[in-house]
Amino acid sequence: MNKLYIRTVIKIIIITLAVFMIMPGLVFAQQRATVTASIANMRSGPGTKYDVLWQVEQYHPVIIVKKRENWYKIKDFENDEAWIHKSLLGKVQGVITVKEKCNIRSKATTKSTVLFTVEKGVPFKVLEKKGNWLKIEHADGDVGWIFKTLVW
Repeated sequence: MNKLYIRTVIKIIIITLAVFMIMPGLVFAQQRATVTASIANMRSGPGTKYDVLWQVEQYHPVIIVKKRENWYKIKDFENDEAWIHKSLLGKVQGVITVKEKCNIRSKATTKSTVLFTVEKGVPFKVLEKKGNWLKIEHADGDVGWIFKTLVW
């Protein structure tokens, strides 16, 4: 066989292997999930024997960065990392407020009534989208509209 053909085949094999090694990590790294339990423990390692670092409320969104059996290592909106059992997560679309004061409104406009105001770090389930607005629901049942730049 000619040397050029062999070099070309080797390059294709190397590139293919590199893609298969890199791509699953990139695709997986962006997998989002939402806490479905009313309260979930965020742990220092993948098991109940590890310390509870903090707790989060229902609808808290996370990014899964690693899996180990039934435990997921996650990253939250502040880039904090912890472990959570997979049974506490679901595919519900959740968002969390990222500004100190966020107005939750009656309609998808800044001219509508402010129903309530929340602090940074309050999670919500997304019910509907309308342009740059999200209709959201808190675990306690409160519903309203928020501008999408106020959430992660």
